[in-house]
Amino acid sequence: MKLQVVLVGAVVILAFANSGCRRSPNPAPAEERSTLADTTQERRVILFFGNSLTAAYGLSPQEGFVALIQQKIDSLGLPYVCINAGNSGETTAGGRSRVAWVLNQPVSIFVLELGGNDALRGLPLDASRENLQAIIDQVRAKYPACRIVIAGMLAPPNLGPAYTEMFAQMYRDLAAANQATLIPFLLEGVGGEPEFNLPDGIHPNAAGHRIVSENVWKVLYPLLQEAL
Repeated sequence: MKLQVVLVGAVVILAFANSGCRRSPNPAPAEERSTLADTTQERRVILFFGNSLTAAYGLSPQEGFVALIQQKIDSLGLPYVCINAGNSGETTAGGRSRVAWVLNQPVSIFVLELGGNDALRGLPLDASRENLQAIIDQVRAKYPACRIVIAGMLAPPNLGPAYTEMFAQMYRDLAAANQATLIPFLLEGVGGEPEFNLPDGIHPNAAGHRIVSENVWKVLYPLLQEAL
């Protein structure tokens, strides 16, 4: 997809664009995760469920923010393993349809990073909200003690001020309604900054993912401490 990015909001949503994106089935590189059996027996699972940002589109998995979070966890000797369930081009409807099969091991923390592709397509916010809530409900139904983290996003300004404000508010409302932890803006410091994005001007490069990992870590680390 080739679009002229003018404002940060546009970049945020374009990072989720489906056009030209490969689907990324690999959960995480082998050196950053144990086998499923080891995961369930030895370390608590942090499941990152999202789209091209989570999947580290255009990069090796080791360069993505999920792998960088695992490095931080390992350096501190914390008993957690990150599972990357990112799928490039995913919408909230797509996430809702596939979430059940990624919940096949106990999950301690579920990081939900979806919604951007919905806004890119101008889909009704009521449907997006319903899909995100359904995903949260499925996680909580199977693992009631699981902590939910919601990654907030921005909508492109060309959709109008009413839509963009309601889109941002959707994440705040979901976090409040579900007693979830909110990452206010996943791409803070990255969106709209050419030096932190791939040549397509859409997806974060390795340096951008390092910033994203810090945005996530600020919110995630306190949860890891509380859960111990």
